[in-house]
Amino acid sequence: MIFHETKLDNGLQIIAELNPNAHSLAIGYFVRTGSRDETADVSGVSHFLEHMAFKGNEKYTADDVNRIFDEIGANYNASTSEEITLYYGSFLPEYIDTAMELLSTLIHPSLRQDDFDMEKKVILEEIGMYDDLHSFTAYEKVMQAHFQGHPLGQSILGSVQSITDLTAEQMRDYHAKHYLAGNLTLAVAGNADWHKVLELAHKFCDHWPGGQTDRPTDEAQPTTGTQIITEKKTQQQHIMQLAPAPSARDILRLPAEILAVVIGDDSNSRLYWKLVDPGLAESAEIGFNEYDGSGTWLTYLCSEPDLIESNLQLIQQIFDDVNQNGITQEELDRAKNKLASRLVLRSERPMGRLSSLGGNWVYRQKYYSVADDLELLNNISLDDIQELLKKYPLGHSTTAAVGPMTTVVD
Repeated sequence: MIFHETKLDNGLQIIAELNPNAHSLAIGYFVRTGSRDETADVSGVSHFLEHMAFKGNEKYTADDVNRIFDEIGANYNASTSEEITLYYGSFLPEYIDTAMELLSTLIHPSLRQDDFDMEKKVILEEIGMYDDLHSFTAYEKVMQAHFQGHPLGQSILGSVQSITDLTAEQMRDYHAKHYLAGNLTLAVAGNADWHKVLELAHKFCDHWPGGQTDRPTDEAQPTTGTQIITEKKTQQQHIMQLAPAPSARDILRLPAEILAVVIGDDSNSRLYWKLVDPGLAESAEIGFNEYDGSGTWLTYLCSEPDLIESNLQLIQQIFDDVNQNGITQEELDRAKNKLASRLVLRSERPMGRLSSLGGNWVYRQKYYSVADDLELLNNISLDDIQELLKKYPLGHSTTAAVGPMTTVVD
C-alpha cells in the first residue's frame, strides 16, 4: 500500500492508497455537504441533488451515464448523510479513464428543469416509502428532538412540503455554494498509477470553481423529552434513544466504537444475551455515531408493546452497571478482535477501503493505514473505556417511540 496526497489549485483534495496487487479500483468523491448544511426552505436538497447527479450533463444523458457504467461493469452509487454526499464506483483498473469521467460528470450535472420536475416525483415517493418504515420514523423523530435548534436535527430526506416547494433555481444556488472544489475530496483505492490519477484529475476537475463553505461545528447541547407516534395497526413498538457521545475528532471515538460492540452489538453483546437471545425483544442494540463536533449513543429497541417497559428497565440496568463498574478485560479483548476482523476483511477490497480512507481525510485530515488502525485498536485499554464513560456515560436524553402504544415509560 502506497499513500499519495495532493491538492489542486482550486482546492480539490486528492488522496490515494494504491496497491499494484489489487484486482480492482475504487474511486469516490466525498462532498462535505449534507442535511446539516441546509436551511429550512431547502430541506432535503442535498439528497435531491444526489439523485439529480445521475441525470447527466451537456455531453451525457441520464441513459448514457447508467449505460456506460454498466458497460464497464462498474459497481456505482451515491449516498447522502447529515454531513457528506458521496459519489463512488468500483471497477476493473483498465476502465479508470471512463470511470473518472463519469464520476466527475456526477459532480456537475446540468440540473435541467424537466429532469428536476420528474425526479421530484421520485423523491416524494421515497419519502412516502420511508414514512412506512417505523424504525426510520423513530430515527428521524429522535434526531429532530435531540438536536433541536442544531443543524444535525435536520432531516436528510426533507419533508413532503419542503420538497414540493423546492425550485430548480434553489437547487442550482445550493449546488453553486456547496459543490466548490474546496469542499470535495477525491479518494482512490486499489490498483492505479498515481500519475494517471493526477492526469485525469487535472483533465476533469481543474475547471471546477474553487472555494470552501464554512460549517459551524459547535458541540450540540441536546434537549430532553419523549416523542410518541401512535400507529395502532403495527404489532411491535420501536424505541430509539439518544445520548451525547464523542465527536469525529475526539480521541475517545475508538473506545466508543469498542464499547458499543461490547454492550449493544447485534450478536454476543450484553444487550443481545439479556434481551434478544431470551426472546424478549426482536432487536436491542446500541451504536456509536460520530459527527463534526458532536456524537451520539443511539439505543434501539424493538419488541412487543407489553414488554417495552420491562425491556427498557433491563437496558437501563445494564447501562447503570457499565457506567459504575466498566467492562471486563475479556469483553474488551473480544470486542477488539471482532472490530479487527471486520476492519481487515473490509480492507481486502478497494471498495471496502474507500469509505475509511475518505472518511478519515474529510473528518480528520489524516491518513490511517490498516496497520495504523489495528495499532490504535490494540492500544485501547480499560482505562480508556473508563475515561470515556466518565465523560459520556451510557444512557439517554431523548426518546422517540413508534407503534401502538400511546404512552411510554421513559
